[in-house]
Amino acid sequence: MFPVRDHNPSRRTPYVTYALLALNILIFLSYWGVMQDPARINPIFWNWAMIPAQITAGDNYISLVTSTFLHGGFMHLAGNMLFLWIFGDNLEDELGHVGFLIFYLFCGILANVAQILPDPSSAVPTVGASGAIAGIMGGYLLMFPKAKVDILIIFIVFIRIFPIPAWIMLGLWFGLQIVSGVSVDTTNGGVAYWAHAGGFVIGILYLLPIWLRRGGRQWWDRTEGHPPHPDATYSPSTIPIIPRRK
Repeated sequence: MFPVRDHNPSRRTPYVTYALLALNILIFLSYWGVMQDPARINPIFWNWAMIPAQITAGDNYISLVTSTFLHGGFMHLAGNMLFLWIFGDNLEDELGHVGFLIFYLFCGILANVAQILPDPSSAVPTVGASGAIAGIMGGYLLMFPKAKVDILIIFIVFIRIFPIPAWIMLGLWFGLQIVSGVSVDTTNGGVAYWAHAGGFVIGILYLLPIWLRRGGRQWWDRTEGHPPHPDATYSPSTIPIIPRRK
């Protein structure tokens, strides 16, 4: 299950979202060709990825930012950019271009801090924009809990797109990060679940004063939990149910 689009196009061109998409993709392409060469890729990750042991030793603080523009593989990049594409434009609409960029970087930095806290001495590099994008998802949940998000369900031979409220999809995603963070051993690498969960909470807390200034629950009532402009209209999914072959 993963999102493919929302029903809420932004009112203005999301230049920062586009720029972040382009920057992440270009940086990844710049070292993609050496991903299978440890002698060349390891120095890149050592210098620019976030390594908790370096940060707690008072070194390489810039990696709290630079690591958010590195990715460990094509699918890692593609998944993060999909979520940024779907959820970024509406928050950029609400925060403005500069405000959204500050929000994105702030969430990315503190998401890395959240990843450090469980194991400050870890020498495992952390890379990816997912902490910052988790902040966007948390902010989206607070601001637009009832916005429609189309999710693609793939279950054996059943393939369908369903529209569901954002709070269901994002709530399930956040819950999965918490459960996985508690139960999965990532001491030797893997998914940075605590960066995801931390970024999500940070995104909510960052936007909470803005939500309150707009009236809190009263703002939800006025907007019905959607971005404050008309939804996009899409035709029903034409993806068929694939019958099982006998």
